[in-house]
Amino acid sequence: MKVRYDADILYISIEEVEDMDELGEDIFVEYNKERKIMGIEIWQARKYVIPEILKFIKVAKMMG
Repeated sequence: MKVRYDADILYISIEEVEDMDELGEDIFVEYNKERKIMGIEIWQARKYVIPEILKFIKVAKMMG
């Protein structure tokens, strides 16, 4: 598995991909030949991912 964060794009890849679909604005899913999900790209990751991670950190700190 490869995880990369570059210039506000989060990219997670499990293996080589054959095709890509756009799920929504700035979110892409990559497939292999059998149409199994092998990767995901999230553009503007600061907008989508970082706030969610911060929520989890805050809750974890509160729990102890």
